Order: sequence, then structure tokens, then C-alpha cells
Amino acid sequence: MKQRILSGIKPTGDIHLGSYLGAMKHWSAYQSPETEVFYFIADLHALNTRSIPAHLRSRSLDLVAWLLALGIDPEENAIFVQSQLPAHAELAWILNNYVTMGELSRMTQYKDKAAKTDATGQLVALFDYPVLMAADILLYDVDTVPVGDDQTQHVELTRDIAKRCNNLYGEMFKIPAFSKPIAGARVMMLDEPTRKMSKSEGGDGCVYLLDDETTIRRKLSRAVTDSDGEIRYDSATKPGVSNLLEIMSAIKGIKPEAAARSLSEGGYGELKTAVADAVVAELKPLQAKYAEIRSDEAQLRQVLEQGRVRAARLAEAKLMAIKHTLGML
Repeated sequence: MKQRILSGIKPTGDIHLGSYLGAMKHWSAYQSPETEVFYFIADLHALNTRSIPAHLRSRSLDLVAWLLALGIDPEENAIFVQSQLPAHAELAWILNNYVTMGELSRMTQYKDKAAKTDATGQLVALFDYPVLMAADILLYDVDTVPVGDDQTQHVELTRDIAKRCNNLYGEMFKIPAFSKPIAGARVMMLDEPTRKMSKSEGGDGCVYLLDDETTIRRKLSRAVTDSDGEIRYDSATKPGVSNLLEIMSAIKGIKPEAAARSLSEGGYGELKTAVADAVVAELKPLQAKYAEIRSDEAQLRQVLEQGRVRAARLAEAKLMAIKHTLGML
């Protein structure tokens, strides 16, 4: 039986180089004859950022186009939109009855956001976000969920909820394992290389996947380095130079130290030019493929409908079994 993997992507903001080299570049590697991957556009999760409706709709379709451009095969793996399957929200409500306020208040992401502003002004959806995430996972009896460090705590809570329900009612849920995403580069802001590249920060410090060649070269030419002029990989003492080497190494498929050795005879100008050349060469064919796919919105919606039908068969059957177990008519 195939191993089932689930991965959700929020349609918030334009996709940048950090997201691509850190995760997206490796998404297609989850596909194999031994796996069945469910990729969903997490638009319900995106609502707590107060998206402009037209932007949310457009960015959801953008993500479908990027998934296809990156080589995800919709014939073998479902690509669907979370909000088009009501079972996600319905199961989240059911699971709310098996998790405590204390558990949710201890979630690091919520605590970090609440610390920045008055907790009483935080949205309920932000507080309850991990329960919807648990529903997303448990609905499909998945074997593995690839998650970054910032989401590990949420998957642990998912496992706790599943075990709690199983102890009460028998084997209601499969207990999911979580794995680290396939290793990718940790790309930092070009203008402040001690901070991870972020679409919310924007500006010249962030390279977006749809930036044209002139923009890419301009941004990289302005990247912060240091004053000693030595090209070597040392993220602690040379964060700017190391960030550029990390980008180069991720694209070329070599270690950052090897990238440093290959460029050690030049100066920082040559380093920035070499990195810009590599980024442009990497993104140009991907941009062209994306543009072609994105232009056919009818095809994108057909892919989503195909994925919805495939996912719904599992989700609706699972939800019906859960409701029956709980004594609901």
C-alpha cells in the first residue's frame, strides 16, 4: 500500500527565492511509485491575515501553477483547495472538543504573536489554527507530514489529539509521523542577512520568483557583505557573504564551502555577479513554464476539481466514520 503524505501551502504573498530554495524546489521529490501525495492550498488558514478577496483567489491559482511548474503530477497526486472540502472545517469543530485552552495557549506561534500585541485582540482563528491543522492531517489517514521546525509543535498536538480520541473510542485515527522537509537552503534577507528571507518584509532584501532579470541583478548587487573582502563560508562572522554562498550552493547542488573555494580568487563584486548569474539561469525556465501554465486558468481549475474529487472521496468517508463513532446521526 502506498505511503500517504500531506503538504499544505498558504496562499499569502508572492513566492520568494527563500521559499523556493528552502522547500519548493524539493516538493516533486516526494512523488514516487510508493507514495501518494496530497497538496492542498490552505486558504482557510490564510483568512487570519485579512487578505483582499481578489488577491486570495489569484494567489491560490498562482500556487496551483507553481506546483505544476515544479513538476507535480496531478494525475498521481491530488492538488486541491482546502475550503472546497467542508469536511476540513467540520472535523476541526469536532476536534475542538478534544483539545484544551491550555494546550492551545502554549503553542509557540500563538505566544509569539500574542506577545507583540494585546492577547485579547488576537483572532480566535489564530488561537485555533492548530486544531484546523490537525483536522487537515487526520482527515486523510496520512502516514507522514513533512514540516519545518516552526510547525513541529502543531503536529505533536495533532498526535496528542488523535491518541486522546483513540483512547476514548478505539482506533478512530491513524497516528501520523512527521519528518523534516528535504533539506534546502536557509536563505536570508539580502539587506539584513541575520534574518530569514520573508515576503512580509519585501523590498530589495527579498528576491521574488517572478522578478525579472534586471531586478534580480540589482537586488543582488546591493546585497550586504562585509569589509574584509574574503570569500569564505562562515555564517556566524560573515552572514552576508555566507548567505550569497548558500544561494549559490543550493542552485549548483554543491556545499557552500565548495562554492566559496570556486570563487575565492575574486572579490565581492564577482561573487554577487556569479550568484546573480546562477539565480537568473535557475529561474528563467521556471518562470517561462509558470507563465504558460498560469495563462490557462480553465486548466488550473480543472486540476483543482480533479484533486477535489479525489480528496473528497477520502475526506467524506473519514468524516462519516468519525461521526458514526461519536454517535451522530
